Amino acid sequence: MTNLVPIGRALISVSDKSGLLDLARALSAMGVELISTGGTSHMLRTAGLPVRDVSEVTGFPEMMDGRVKTLHPLVHGGLLALRDDDEHLVAMAAHGIEPIDLLIVNLYPFEETVAKGADHATCIENIDIGGPAMIRAAAKNHKFVAVVTDPADYQPLLDQMAAHDGATTLTFRQKLALSAYAKTAAYDTAVSTWLAGALGEKAPRHRSFAGKLAQSLRYGENPHQSAAFYVDGSRRDGVATARQWQGKELSYNNINDTDAAFELVAEFAPESGPACAIIKHANPCGVGRAHSLREAYLRAYHCDQTSAFGGIVALNMALDGETAEEIVKIFTEVVIAPGASDEARAIFATKKNLRLLTTAGLPDPRIGGLAFKQVSGGMLVQDRDNGWLNPSDLKVVTRRAPTDAELADLLFAWKVAKHVKSNAIVYVKDGATVGVGAGQMSRVDSTRIAARKSQDMAEALGLPQPLTHGSVVASDAFFPFPDGLLSAAEAGATAVIQPGGSMNDAAVIAAADEAGLAMVFTGMRHFRH
Repeated sequence: MTNLVPIGRALISVSDKSGLLDLARALSAMGVELISTGGTSHMLRTAGLPVRDVSEVTGFPEMMDGRVKTLHPLVHGGLLALRDDDEHLVAMAAHGIEPIDLLIVNLYPFEETVAKGADHATCIENIDIGGPAMIRAAAKNHKFVAVVTDPADYQPLLDQMAAHDGATTLTFRQKLALSAYAKTAAYDTAVSTWLAGALGEKAPRHRSFAGKLAQSLRYGENPHQSAAFYVDGSRRDGVATARQWQGKELSYNNINDTDAAFELVAEFAPESGPACAIIKHANPCGVGRAHSLREAYLRAYHCDQTSAFGGIVALNMALDGETAEEIVKIFTEVVIAPGASDEARAIFATKKNLRLLTTAGLPDPRIGGLAFKQVSGGMLVQDRDNGWLNPSDLKVVTRRAPTDAELADLLFAWKVAKHVKSNAIVYVKDGATVGVGAGQMSRVDSTRIAARKSQDMAEALGLPQPLTHGSVVASDAFFPFPDGLLSAAEAGATAVIQPGGSMNDAAVIAAADEAGLAMVFTGMRHFRH
């Protein structure tokens, strides 16, 4: 049973007026009576469409700068009345309430207003009250009322009415109601999140999270898991705001890895020179800086050529042709960069499975935000790790201080370690990673794995000694014992950067001095689980 309900009257009140005139003309041509408010009513009337003002229907003027206009029994009664309930019908007749069969509403642009940096009072004025109230009323009564909150649903609505002689099916109205409730929930989430920020409330008693569907994914991390990609409207440059030029749709793992790669490469400002990060399974297998983008890519690639195969490449400046020529020499899943030249796009066009994403810029690693992780029965919420170090923040704890060259590499290694799964060990030499150890239960194991990868890579490149010889090393958290530090020294590291703070710091410092290492403490750790 389709439960067809014909549409005789429609109430229209929209902030986003895109596509509205075409919709209103089509509805009017089908004999639908149009009721509207304020600016929407003026727009329809100027276009020559017959329209009744809400104030005419209610017999009550709009007031208080439009704050009060639709909050009236003649509006909400028309939306909420059950058409198959005799008592409701009697009440409608007694009070002159006419049914409203279609509600078309989108809300004041609160999020856009906040994003523009408007003052507090302006943001408050852009909190919609009447709109959400009507949407929730119509959605509750979807047995009889269709509610449209998104211009993307205008054409499907007209298609429904065309297919059913001016009526809609219950299934269609149910889907519209689902979208409507999700819309009002997301809207209230945006308001409550803004208020929490304005008040400096780090842990409000209740917290909501919202997103808009960007893409239904073929599956999640594994084929037996369903998945979808939602965007939160934060407008942070990255995979959520990127333009895809070519290649098949991004997968769940592609999106996750591409985000990890772009956030990492954003640690290196373009003003300081070209940089490249290559990611595999959310961990960097190579990061490099150089005088050209091509050389930065090659330096990242030569850290771990095996893992780079089928990886994600992120660049801190627009992709050029000579870099594109290098990238296409091996299989790469995704390349993301703040722009790409016509020449680079033409080169990539010969590789149909290679996805190319471009963004308007780089995300700022120093800007905060929230990070979420679901656990059984709840959600963990924390600030994004936007910890940032200046050279003056470092504390030299060994007899020997690092040289200028070692210091530059130590800061480089520290930025990379922030993006490596803990326990994280990163060896760097001359502005490029030469060994990465990630995600091990023991920090010693991470140290040794990174060194072994460096040795394997040196052999593949025909070099006489491991790449870690003469390198520096970063540890995302303190060395609890000297063994991990001594393992790094055995691999050829000459300087160390780590947070400090272990009960055994004195023993670790003594071991560093004995090995002739320079070591600095950051006072900050970068666990990444």
